Amino acid sequence: MRYPHTITVHAGRTGSHLQGIAVDPREGHLYLSFTTCLLKTDFTGRILGSVEGLVGHLGCIAWNGRERRIYASLEFKQDAIGSGIFRNLGISGEDIHDGFYMARFDADRITRPHMDAKSDGVMDAVFLRQVYDDYTAPGHRHGCSGIDGCTFTDERTLYVAYGIYDDVSRRDNDHQILLRCDVSDWDSYARPLDQYAMHISGPETVEKCFVYTGNTEYGIQNLEYDAEQNALLSAVYPGRKKEFPNYSLFFIDALRREGAQMFLTDFAGHDDHRFCGSHFPYGSTGLCCLGGGLYYIGHDLCDGAERSARVELWRLNTEELTFDKVE
Repeated sequence: MRYPHTITVHAGRTGSHLQGIAVDPREGHLYLSFTTCLLKTDFTGRILGSVEGLVGHLGCIAWNGRERRIYASLEFKQDAIGSGIFRNLGISGEDIHDGFYMARFDADRITRPHMDAKSDGVMDAVFLRQVYDDYTAPGHRHGCSGIDGCTFTDERTLYVAYGIYDDVSRRDNDHQILLRCDVSDWDSYARPLDQYAMHISGPETVEKCFVYTGNTEYGIQNLEYDAEQNALLSAVYPGRKKEFPNYSLFFIDALRREGAQMFLTDFAGHDDHRFCGSHFPYGSTGLCCLGGGLYYIGHDLCDGAERSARVELWRLNTEELTFDKVE
């Protein structure tokens, strides 16, 4: 498939910024999450459909071609992020309880703009109990602030990344945390989601993995698997602890494991694992691997209350651990 170098999508008054992007290569469709809504467009940027009515934080999204679903992290919480969402939506939010889910959108049922996530039957969700338990533990275990980044390494294996609070006084928040989920039986857990009476149907436990990167602000924003490099690319907001390089892009080795520990991969031959990253400034608002070293990277645009997104074609540069724009 020939991918356009630039796609511009005018999202309108979504109330918040671009969170993630995903591509359906078979149909030539682009999906974009804007915190409280999901957009479906073609490669000219024309909006084909949208799913609205969400009062939580819809974050990074991932395409599952076998299921023809878009998976998305979806969290509800009474912290600064949740309060900002409620304020943007003009609701009190006092009836919303903490909850952490992987939402699943049926791509082929998204057929028109302004569809409702619940009443139009286009979305269900799976509860992630471990995230809830870590978030609600005293002091937020591991610094857990919820979830955001997500990606598939194959059609069954989903990685979901924790959000991590950027408290510089803590020493237990210097790892990225990934949940490795087998979604092959998730149909038995998935339920439509009533956001004012949220279900807790989901697996009791999934495998929890740790990657030492140093603390980052709100953990991994966008997570994307590159099969040719066997790497999980992780776009983050840089941390503030002075003892770390505080990169904005990390490369996690998808193959090397020692128990619950995963490791950064090193394409460029550095001796110190702390150098397996870069200060590449983009990717936290959308990162999508297209194959052959090509990626779509999303950029959030704002003109007053109007939101837009620009999606650009980039090529992975493994020598410099960064990307080069395709002109």
